[in-house]
Amino acid sequence: MYSRLETLMPDPDDLTARARIRDAALAQFADVGFQKATIRSIAAEAGVSPGLLRHHFGSKEELRDAVDAHVLDQIREANAKVAEAAGQHTFSPAVSRESMQPFQRYFSRALLDGSPTIAALFDQVAKLTEAWIEESDKLRDDEPMIDVGTRAAAWTAMVFGVSLLQNHVGRLLGVDDIYADPEHRLELAMLDIYSHALITPELARQARESLDRKE
Repeated sequence: MYSRLETLMPDPDDLTARARIRDAALAQFADVGFQKATIRSIAAEAGVSPGLLRHHFGSKEELRDAVDAHVLDQIREANAKVAEAAGQHTFSPAVSRESMQPFQRYFSRALLDGSPTIAALFDQVAKLTEAWIEESDKLRDDEPMIDVGTRAAAWTAMVFGVSLLQNHVGRLLGVDDIYADPEHRLELAMLDIYSHALITPELARQARESLDRKE
């Protein structure tokens, strides 16, 4: 599965018909889901014929594989930019929530639709998250309660949970699009949560002891 994703990754900067088809498919899969999107509607949005779409991708399933690969490529690129900036102890303005919104929306829809390759995508995003947690662990004074892989899986699920529940989050914030809020309340909330512990190490120790007693 992983090797197949790697070989499907096109150049994100190309402006060919293949790239236009891929981007149109990404938007439609995110908006209406894989089952409802059609070859004809995707081709129309990309400004090409259905025949040319099939020439480049063969089938809607192969097109979805290419979109999955492109989304992972963009996530990797964004992660590399943020990691490079973090290594220099600064924030990278090159990666914004707005720029990642189409990919997050697609990822969330694919999780709901059950894309055959979405499991590989989720696994690789979690793997990228492991590197961040390992760096954070270097600043800890205590030993982690659980291995880094388990923590990365939980963290990845929580992050994408915001996209999955965006309609409910938007309702509470009073906005139609949580990523277009001019007050950036969601971003500020996430920054505040990431930068401040919700419970003290002592409370965490007590909770851990309570779990141990239940075993």
